[in-house]
This record gives sequence, structure tokens and C-alpha cells, in this order.
Amino acid sequence: MKIALVTGAGSGIGRQTAVALAHAGYAVVLAGRNAASLEETARLAGAPERTLVAPCDVTDAASVKLLFDRVRESFGRLDLLFNNAGVSAPGVLLEDLDVADWQRVIATNLTGVFLCTQEAFRMMKDQHPGGGRIINNGSISAHAPRPNSAPYTASKHAVTGLTKATALDGRKYNIACGQIDIGNADTAMAGKMKTGVPQADGSIAIEPTMDVRHVADAVLYMASLPLDANVLTLTVMATAMPFVGRG
Repeated sequence: MKIALVTGAGSGIGRQTAVALAHAGYAVVLAGRNAASLEETARLAGAPERTLVAPCDVTDAASVKLLFDRVRESFGRLDLLFNNAGVSAPGVLLEDLDVADWQRVIATNLTGVFLCTQEAFRMMKDQHPGGGRIINNGSISAHAPRPNSAPYTASKHAVTGLTKATALDGRKYNIACGQIDIGNADTAMAGKMKTGVPQADGSIAIEPTMDVRHVADAVLYMASLPLDANVLTLTVMATAMPFVGRG
């Protein structure tokens, strides 16, 4: 049985992926800030003997260390880390952005990924058999910004750099690392797409969305590969969303 850890498992993409992993036979550690939401994910997974609810703040190094200590104590190893936890900032003009909002987004979306990756390295390189896989949740914003999205866009561009550095530095430990870039998955966070969001030309437009299950299926595919094969980057998106081309 393989062991997976999903951050941000209390809702949206994290919940859907954690449930899919459990249904595929993984033991799944559910990490996030809201214990009640994690418990609901565990209920949906339907495998109480293979799920562990583990509240954690990924921006806090001590909290992340405790999380990985629980994984080690409960399962003895870790095969898959899905760095999924993320937040966004209010969509205000760049010059009006509160520095605290910038720091909150960077702390969660970038530093949180680093802290979890660091602990995963420490665990995966010493376990027997050694190695494992890390999948980072990037975004379409890792390639192109939306209006008034400087913190989120900067964080996701940085995740791409961290993914590549992790893939390189993980080679000697048999740790594979890849990134999934997601566009307009139908989650609560993307609900505003159905009522209209700002476009680069200043207009407001409704955008297509896709079922979040397709994201979970893509993560499962990436996770299913043997460690001598790796999907470095994968983009899954609503086909007609305004990303490819000029709007």
C-alpha cells in the first residue's frame, strides 16, 4: 500500500484528489487548517482505516515538522506528496495591494510548498525502499497572469522554479517531482468564473469551467508512473477558457 499526503485537503482540488487517491487504494494523510473540513473529506473517502486527518499550517515550519512526524509514526514512509494548499489575494490594483496580503500568499503558496518538500526529502531519502514523488499544484497563472493578481501569479511562477529545482536535487534520492497547472476547475474558488471575471482588455466575461474530477484523474496518472519516469509539467484546463492565443 502506498502512502500519500495531500495539503489543502479540506476542499476543492485537494479534497477531490484525496478522495480519488483513497479510492485507488492509497493510504491518504489529509492536511489543512480546518479540521472539520478534513473530517468531511475523510468521510467522502470512505476508507477510515486508510485515512489520517492531520490539521496543519503549511506556513509554519514547526507545524509542518509535526505533520511529517505523524506520517512517519502512523505509516513509516511516504510515497507521494501533493503540494496543493494555496490562497489568493484580493483583486486590487497592484499599487493598492496591502503588503500583508502579498506576504500571506507567498507564505502559503511558495514557502508552504518549500517546507513540505524539505520534510518530504528528509523522509523519502532515508526510507526503505528510498525515493518517492512530489507533485506541485501550479496554475495557468504559472504561465500568464490575470489582471490584478501579482501575489498569486508571482507565487505560481516561483513554484515552477521550485519544481524544477526539486526535480534536479531529488535525482540522487530517487525522488521525482512534477507540476500540474490547472485552469478553471469547477470548485468554490472558481465559482466567480460563472458570473464573470476581469479580462486583460478591461472587460468582464464569463469563462468556461471543467469538472474538478479531471484534475484528480490527472494527478492519479502522474502518481501512477514508476519512479524512473516523470511528468515534469502537465496542463489540464477548460478547453475554451481564454488562455491559448490572444484572449
